Amino acid sequence: MSPRALLLVNHHARQGQQRLQEAIDCLEELGFVLIEESTENPKRLFEIIARYQYQVDLVIVGGGDGTLNAVVDAIVDTQLPLGILPLGTANDLARTLGIPTSLAEACKIIANGHQRRIDLGWVNGKHFFNVASLGLSVKITQRLTKEVKRRWGIFAYFATALQVLWETRPFSAEIHVNGESIRVRTVQIAVGNGRYYGGGMAVVHDATIDDQRLDLYSLEIKYWWQIIPLLPAMRQGQHIKWREVRALQGQEMKVYTRKPRPINTDGEITTYTPAHFRVIPKAIAVFVPPATKF
Repeated sequence: MSPRALLLVNHHARQGQQRLQEAIDCLEELGFVLIEESTENPKRLFEIIARYQYQVDLVIVGGGDGTLNAVVDAIVDTQLPLGILPLGTANDLARTLGIPTSLAEACKIIANGHQRRIDLGWVNGKHFFNVASLGLSVKITQRLTKEVKRRWGIFAYFATALQVLWETRPFSAEIHVNGESIRVRTVQIAVGNGRYYGGGMAVVHDATIDDQRLDLYSLEIKYWWQIIPLLPAMRQGQHIKWREVRALQGQEMKVYTRKPRPINTDGEITTYTPAHFRVIPKAIAVFVPPATKF
């Protein structure tokens, strides 16, 4: 019997509209019976998945990390396995899972049927795959328009980061983790569940998406230019070894600030401080290459 799949493609993703038909053709050739749905409003994706949950065997999402963030709560709720077609700009979750950017190869991975259960992060009731952060990354998210990402691709992250760096100022925060309370002056706090975020930067050099832990780093610089020598290390997750970076690990964390600050989850601003973070072990099943080592 042919597997029935709900196909959700973000038409606003960098490659979404132009490659939709290619994805449909590829999946149908591999034997899938498809129900294709789309919406201009990401908030409706939960409703769409819930509507079809008893009519399909899996959900296939074509888009980037923001689109995946929009469906994650529905995937948790329905427990349908998730297939990923990396059609976004950064595709950090796909990179973490070892899913290639080739659309044909990504379709074959889903058709092969090899599933792994992965952890999710959770903050204030919202699940996330990669990273939740406050500070510098929020300003980058606010400046990263769809047009900029579509035009410049992955380079949009670096160009936008350079634009906002000079105006970034440290803020005060209190971090509670493993029975400790730590006060910091920081320009960014990031809490990672997966390995990659922000266009290919690593949260920590040894982070995996099934290690049942959260990795927090606090970027404690006084002047914007101090981040420049850190950037190469951040690509490899080695920044945690620098004096200006505080690194913490745990299964549960809380972050307090003097005034509510927006929190970016997988590239989308979804909640505010005070923030309560947790890791949810083996929360959902995703299709991955058989030989993938997270």
